[in-house]
Amino acid sequence: MCRNIKTLFNFEPPATELEIRDASLQFVRKLSGFAVPSKANEAAFERAVDEVAASARRLVQSLVTTAEPRDREIEAAKARARSAARFGSAR
Repeated sequence: MCRNIKTLFNFEPPATELEIRDASLQFVRKLSGFAVPSKANEAAFERAVDEVAASARRLVQSLVTTAEPRDREIEAAKARARSAARFGSAR
């Protein structure tokens, strides 16, 4: 369920609003146990996603490092290689 929660700090280009929102949505889904909330819980669910996204945005923007920014394409290739090694390549 948490496949969209990925490291968002120290990438070039920086994390987008959509990436932060997606990670926040997955986090709230995991905590609540709802993939899609009922109408009765929809407002609370959306408010939680907004609050988590705001906190995540502040965190990512306030962190500092001396490490070089990571390249998204290189990190994605590494993830694909790990997946292929773990699960085998799809043919």
